[in-house]
Amino acid sequence: MSTTALQKGIEIMDTAVEADSNGNYQDALRLYEQAVEYFLRATRYEAQNEEQKEVIRTKCIKYIDRAEQIRKYLKGSEDNKKLVKEGNKGDKLDDEDEKKLQDKLSSAIVMERPNIKWSDIAGLETAKEALKEAVIMPIKFPQLFTGTRKPWKGILLFGPPGTGKSYIAKAVATEASNSTFFSVSSSDLMSKWLGESEKLVKQLFTLAGEHKPSIIFIDEVDSLCSARSDSESESARRIKTEFMVQMQGVGVDNDSILVLGATNIPWALDAAIRRRFEKRIYIPLPDFHSRFEIFKLNVEKNQHTLTEQDYRYLAERTEGYSGYDISVVIQDALMQPVRKVQTATHFKKVSAPSHKDPAILDHNMWTPCSPEDPQAKEMSWLDLENGSLTVPPLTLRDVEESLSTTKPTVNAAELEKLEKFKNEFGQKG
Repeated sequence: MSTTALQKGIEIMDTAVEADSNGNYQDALRLYEQAVEYFLRATRYEAQNEEQKEVIRTKCIKYIDRAEQIRKYLKGSEDNKKLVKEGNKGDKLDDEDEKKLQDKLSSAIVMERPNIKWSDIAGLETAKEALKEAVIMPIKFPQLFTGTRKPWKGILLFGPPGTGKSYIAKAVATEASNSTFFSVSSSDLMSKWLGESEKLVKQLFTLAGEHKPSIIFIDEVDSLCSARSDSESESARRIKTEFMVQMQGVGVDNDSILVLGATNIPWALDAAIRRRFEKRIYIPLPDFHSRFEIFKLNVEKNQHTLTEQDYRYLAERTEGYSGYDISVVIQDALMQPVRKVQTATHFKKVSAPSHKDPAILDHNMWTPCSPEDPQAKEMSWLDLENGSLTVPPLTLRDVEESLSTTKPTVNAAELEKLEKFKNEFGQKG
């Protein structure tokens, strides 16, 4: 009969307690941590009733507390050795565990200065203005926000998937040029060790405080701060509590720290967390003008034959498409000329794309053509030398072919729920 995770955890815990009793603290610490990992695995993957799970969790907390005492004792012993060699340097590096957590966070999060400007984002004028007021002005002109006039501490961007919530967050970081942008996913703040996740949340805000002014962007914040329930674990409840404490600024200095959250399902957020996002901005599906701009922004970067009228036609045909859906259409359309190359039986010499003068021919450049073309030469793309092939420009027909096979990913039911949330708790973006 195979050993369950619970049985294995009990065996390791017995060994840990014995090592602890004999004063073998290094071994005891390692074994306590291993045992807790098995216990947590048992509560997650093995059949236990809620009462049994609660007993296991209580035991885990007890053993984690004992492991923490041992860790501090061992660290204290190391510190005493350092004091003999180096003299008394105070408590500057008192908490080594804290530093380890910060190092773990530093490797998980992205502290960056993106290069995305407001002009790179099509539409969403209301959202841009709201974010300029909430973020850019307080950072550029802090003297305007004194007394009871305070900048917002939390802003929630919500809307259908693929509407550019992460993109607009990066534009905020670019425009707020003096700030540090922390991009972190909820998975970066979750740990298998009981008690460590809330420490990671605290350390995230500590890091942000050291790099003020700063913006903490948490994508899919709903997975970290979903509504509390009777069935959730004590660990999940404590993470939410710590997150609320940090956002509220109880006992901490979080001035000049903005929390920017993004979610596709805002109704799943805990009500207390939702309240801490003082501004809740709806990022909707792109309207006609925005779809026109999205097509134009993406197509203009490539060789093409599309006109302004073509962009208007495509914008009309893509109602209900998200910005991401349109980018997929364009990406697939850009492959259409490549597919023409693969199936072509005839090629002809053309001007090199780099030459502004069409009269200048680069005799090493070839492109697919019709067999009836006067300059056509029968061959396969495999017959061409490396670097001698240029694909035809993107055409409206290419985009139409891709559009016929790419459908919108957002359904009416999701939009209805988002509209309802916007009407109850948010504002239009």
